[in-house]
Amino acid sequence: MERVVGTVVRGLRSPIIHNGDNIEEIVVDTVLNASEIEGFSFRDRDIVSITESIVARAQGNYATVDQIAIDVQAKFGDDTIGVIFPILSRNRFSICLRGIAKGAKKVVLMLSYPSDEVGNHLVSLDSLDEKGVNPWTDVLSEKEFREHFGYKKHTFTGVDYIEYYKSIVEESGAECEVIFSNNAKSILDYTKSVLTCDIHSRFRSKKILKENGAEKVFSLDNILSEPVNGGGYNEMYGLLGSNKATEDSVKLFPRNSQPIVDNIQRMLKEKTGKSIEVMVYGDGAFKDPVGKIWELADPVVSPAYTPGLDGIPNEIKLKYLADNNFADLQGEELKQAISQFIINKDENLMGSMEAQGTTPRQLTDLIGSLSDLTSGSGDKGTPIVFIQGYFDNYTK
Repeated sequence: MERVVGTVVRGLRSPIIHNGDNIEEIVVDTVLNASEIEGFSFRDRDIVSITESIVARAQGNYATVDQIAIDVQAKFGDDTIGVIFPILSRNRFSICLRGIAKGAKKVVLMLSYPSDEVGNHLVSLDSLDEKGVNPWTDVLSEKEFREHFGYKKHTFTGVDYIEYYKSIVEESGAECEVIFSNNAKSILDYTKSVLTCDIHSRFRSKKILKENGAEKVFSLDNILSEPVNGGGYNEMYGLLGSNKATEDSVKLFPRNSQPIVDNIQRMLKEKTGKSIEVMVYGDGAFKDPVGKIWELADPVVSPAYTPGLDGIPNEIKLKYLADNNFADLQGEELKQAISQFIINKDENLMGSMEAQGTTPRQLTDLIGSLSDLTSGSGDKGTPIVFIQGYFDNYTK
């Protein structure tokens, strides 16, 4: 019988994960149990994706505000610290900022504007135009920013992040000055000791700072890249990818995830006889058209995945074939012509007109985004996602 369904995505409910749980057994048991209850069978190249959060929880990869403060103090001493380009997030940065401030005497907080790196806006572009402010050249003090734009609250959270972040620093015992600029060099007029908190542009920011006279330069991936007093750490990403756990602690991005996905794949092969791909995913990479947020606050979408998920799609655009190559065909004749074209397509379609309009992104970024949208970030309780038919095409 001809298959009439392509990709199917299922969010799977799992137990609440705690420190020390065997994440590999839990994932495998959850997938097998769902198959039995829901009545689906396994096929080669099915995908199991696991949210980074439950991997880190099972690892117990947590750190406290005090541990962050100790590391910051060790790196900066009593210097005034320029904390530049943080994202605006209660979940992602507020507790990190609390730890940073606790390890400092004075913080100069430099916010990018009109928005942060992932699209959270402090002010609209229209407001900049109305006030004649150029965000690429103008450095504003807090007073100047307020005079121009007043007090704005975030569209979704209802938080005035300028006020919120400043209060966190001051409540942690440090003096705080807030400025606004999109040029990393601007902070050097205030201090030569800088912690750059951007995610995807951090290497460029550090390079600019070092080339222009900064004396101490670190980024968030340098903070808690080693354990402090027995706490959690991440040797690759430090505080990047961390989330608020409590008012005094953060959950870090998971460590050493590759053996986990490899072992889950092996266990599923033993149980099902099928070669199933496995990945750990964090934030997806997609943009919200209303809030303008493009979501990716993790350093990568996937910190670990099995080899079958490497690379990018190699796909033909069906509507292009129908409108161009086979515009004179219809019905079964058209179907057969397109199917034959797909079967005989080149192994690398880069630059081919027949591939134009397909999504040239890494498979892990696409599948991670699909998984993130499926599992959500709230109370769905489905941190494991099972995907079938993702690699199918029109001929299958």
